[in-house]
Amino acid sequence: MSLEAAGFWGLALVLLASGLAVVLSKNLFHSVLYLAVALVATAGVFLLLQAEFLAAVQVLLYAGGVVTIVVFAIVVTERLVGERLAQTNRGVFTGGLVSLAVLVWIVVFIAGAKLPAAAPPLTGDLTQAIGRDLLTRFVLPFELLAVLFLAGLLGALFFARKEE
Repeated sequence: MSLEAAGFWGLALVLLASGLAVVLSKNLFHSVLYLAVALVATAGVFLLLQAEFLAAVQVLLYAGGVVTIVVFAIVVTERLVGERLAQTNRGVFTGGLVSLAVLVWIVVFIAGAKLPAAAPPLTGDLTQAIGRDLLTRFVLPFELLAVLFLAGLLGALFFARKEE
């Protein structure tokens, strides 16, 4: 087994374990920490695919920003409600059955698909291609996402302000 394959399977194991820990943990803060581990492991997979820019964005935006926002939301929610929130696991059996059905469907789909043996290697600068696409083909969704983030920030500021 090559070093790259060992790294992939190690990261896959970390992703699987942390994903299960996110779902099965009874403490919300622990779930967020496990989510951060999963997001950093995803960045590791991007590094194995030689997509350094995507790995950096994954760490900065998701592992840093999203985890911080989720922790902030938990703290604000606990402050508004006035008590510590407990994570409930209602419908675990139903969720497990649905997840198993989706997994079986994915495996059957992939087994029946005619996939090429390997993707052609990327040529050129990936960062430049992403930037060009964001500001040409995907400029409207990019701007709408910026407005959505601004609305979320304003909503968080509204709920976090002190009552007078």
